[in-house]
Amino acid sequence: MAITCVVATWEQHWIDVNVNTMDTSEVVTHKNGRQRKPIAVWDMKDSAEYPMDVEIEEEALLEGSDKENGQPKVHSGIRAELGNVFLLLFLYVLQGIPLGLAGSIPLIMQSKNVSYKDQAYFSFVFWPFSLKLLWAPLVDALYLPQFGRRKSWLVPTQYLLGFFMLYLSVTVDSLLEGDGHKGPDILTITAVFFMLEFLAATQDIAVDGWALTMLSRENVGYASTCNSVGQTAGYFLGNVLFLALESPDFCNKYLRFEPKATGIVTLSDFLYFWGIVFLVSTTLVAILKRENDKQQAKRKSREEVQGVMETYKLLFSIIKLPSVFTFCSLLLTAKIGFSAADAVTGLKLVEAGVPKEQLALLAVPMVPLQILLPIIISKYTAGPRPLDVFYKAFPFRLVIGLGYTLLVWWTPSVRQEGGFPVYYYAVVLLSYAVHQVALYGMYVATMAFNAKVSDPVIGGTYMTLLNTVTNLGGNWPSTLALWLVDPLTTKVCQGAVRQSCGSPEEAGLCTKEGGVCVTLLDGYYVESVICVVIGFGWWFWLGKKMRRLQEESPSAWQCRAVK
Repeated sequence: MAITCVVATWEQHWIDVNVNTMDTSEVVTHKNGRQRKPIAVWDMKDSAEYPMDVEIEEEALLEGSDKENGQPKVHSGIRAELGNVFLLLFLYVLQGIPLGLAGSIPLIMQSKNVSYKDQAYFSFVFWPFSLKLLWAPLVDALYLPQFGRRKSWLVPTQYLLGFFMLYLSVTVDSLLEGDGHKGPDILTITAVFFMLEFLAATQDIAVDGWALTMLSRENVGYASTCNSVGQTAGYFLGNVLFLALESPDFCNKYLRFEPKATGIVTLSDFLYFWGIVFLVSTTLVAILKRENDKQQAKRKSREEVQGVMETYKLLFSIIKLPSVFTFCSLLLTAKIGFSAADAVTGLKLVEAGVPKEQLALLAVPMVPLQILLPIIISKYTAGPRPLDVFYKAFPFRLVIGLGYTLLVWWTPSVRQEGGFPVYYYAVVLLSYAVHQVALYGMYVATMAFNAKVSDPVIGGTYMTLLNTVTNLGGNWPSTLALWLVDPLTTKVCQGAVRQSCGSPEEAGLCTKEGGVCVTLLDGYYVESVICVVIGFGWWFWLGKKMRRLQEESPSAWQCRAVK
């Protein structure tokens, strides 16, 4: 369902948002009471090798940012920069649109009875936002000075996003319908949406960097707010609102006086509209908006001095730290136990007949809870042992996963001729709310520990690396879980002699011979039990090892100089 099948996507989305929030707020006190982000990439032990000329230029740049034409700049608050704030907000909304669309496609495909192996292929679409650290240094370092450091990447990526959406608006119906025999063209759909997500991730890198110079120093904190609100709004538009307006049943029941066979909006219409919005808005940004880089043009910033290769060497040196390597290994395996519940449950509910748009709308009342939970949980993770909360929430989330399995098993029995009763949706909503408590308990604890152990000298890079690993730890188990559903499912062909249902082709032959495929054992149930067993094994043996990482000394997490 929209609620559970994109749990990993929403969790990743909130991690991305909070990474940006922490990066912009991670500052150190400077003289005269001012604050700034740390810029050095050298260990304090090697401070004698720090290039002092770069530090002097940084000092001049920071001082110059508070002056204009040699005179002290008069700060007029956020009102003077509302235009820049709204521009950032709009750019982040655009970024959330392809994220939301990608989250809605699995639900649409499930209603067309695609295999779970096909769903596994499509799940690779969600990987680019987890891997953007791999090409982020290139986006920072390579640009056209005459056009602008961030616009050099923002403009072409948004143009490509617009053109891809226009292309999809013409072809998406045929891609989803296929040729009538083979079903949707999964490989092409996956390739196109993967490019959409790759471009959106690249746009995210450019916008995040631009936000730090677009806003003045006193207002740069609003960048994280624009990120959080904008991405969430864009995802809502591309997922929840689109699925509702695309559904004939929802539109006929709530928005029309006369029933029609289609929704108010089709996927082609939606893609065409946003493709035009991307092209027009990008053109306006390219022509009318100039980057605020006068100070940067006078002096090289520390970020530019640091080469691309030095950044990659720095990341490698962080991973080689024994404590970091152990922690990353645990993060990459911690979510195996939740993969069936998070990746497959929603699709199984759609397969059982639950309307995808109704499930998508159930995510709306969860928004206040998703806002409040991090605030409440952070009170318990602010101490020296935040991973204790992670460890305690872990088994509850596994048990909730078993509850999801029972929910899927129970669903067909409560289906009525007119749909599902209200109490069924109440149970689904309650199940999701309880799941969110456990999920956010683990998530906030992980983020708190990442912030606690990150070397403050290279905090931004350190935090981004740890959260990239956290995202990957959710991506690969979800893909594998989807892939294994069909092989673990046992079906037989009844009504046709010497026919089987081991593959879509065999199932087609069974139907052609007048038989019907009957499921004896759904692989989802087998997979759910296996995942929970693995999860409890991880919690019992490796969970304690993760808790012991809190006892490591701060020096165990500090990175030495990259030569």
